[in-house]
Amino acid sequence: MGETTVIVLDFETSGLSPRRGDRAIEIGAVRVAGNRIGDRFQSLINPGMVVSPFIEQLTGISNAMLADAPPGAEVMAGFLDFIGDHPLVAHNAPFDGRFLDAELARMGRTLNNELLCTLKLARRIYPHVARHGLEALVRYKQLPGNGVFHRALADAEMTARLWLTMLEDMKRLFGRSQISLEFVRNLPRISRARAQALFP
Repeated sequence: MGETTVIVLDFETSGLSPRRGDRAIEIGAVRVAGNRIGDRFQSLINPGMVVSPFIEQLTGISNAMLADAPPGAEVMAGFLDFIGDHPLVAHNAPFDGRFLDAELARMGRTLNNELLCTLKLARRIYPHVARHGLEALVRYKQLPGNGVFHRALADAEMTARLWLTMLEDMKRLFGRSQISLEFVRNLPRISRARAQALFP
């Protein structure tokens, strides 16, 4: 995937489920191209609601900060321009995907970009690791960072570093000079042994 450009994204949110009325409060994304982290996209998002003290403490994003932030439709329009038609990558992608879909639905928009999950990949590549959360994997792989988590751009950048690390680890694990998008797409669905047989 050396030539495949992906967009690694992360949301901070007011809660766990857009179906329960929770909203995105921050988005961060980085473009990964040629095995390098490139352009960045970040914005707070005014959710039109008050976030709880727990979320303020967890993220460091206050209601005062959100009051001055642009609305979701404005932020999402910029994000769509940023991502183009590139595949998307997130850690625990179903979570971020639900919030992305919900914010776009408010605009009457849908997304056709493929969404890949580093959490699902990590469970297949590192089955011996007890925990597969982003912080745990960053520590396990000793990735460089500033120690900031639960801010969208910082988490997107750490996920991008993890993504690049996992691509290199997959090359070694499966004896491949390159890792294709098809391989990444299918690996979480099958066992390591079957992957080795299907993608010799």
